[in-house]
Amino acid sequence: MTDQRNDMGGAAADAAQQATDRIRASGQHMMESGQTISTKILDQVEANTQEAFAAMRAAAQAKDLSQVMQIQSDFLRSQGQRSMEQAREIGQLIMQFGRAAVSPGSGNGSND
Repeated sequence: MTDQRNDMGGAAADAAQQATDRIRASGQHMMESGQTISTKILDQVEANTQEAFAAMRAAAQAKDLSQVMQIQSDFLRSQGQRSMEQAREIGQLIMQFGRAAVSPGSGNGSND
């Protein structure tokens, strides 16, 4: 009877250790995922800022109001397209990290 209790206790301890290891790995993966998303967002903000300054420079050099309006229209159209693409990229990253988080034995999941 004592051997059976020791075996059950050892199995419970092993299961608890495995659960702890999985939780630790999941936490690490979440932290890395958050850093990846944050870096991607910062890259997007930087690109958007550069595009905005380029449009402002072009508008400042415009010869007349019609050129300014055309520059503004082009900028707004391209910014709209950029925004949709950037939202899609972030959404894909979030889905990728979400799938990796819920997949059994997913490891780090960053090789999708």
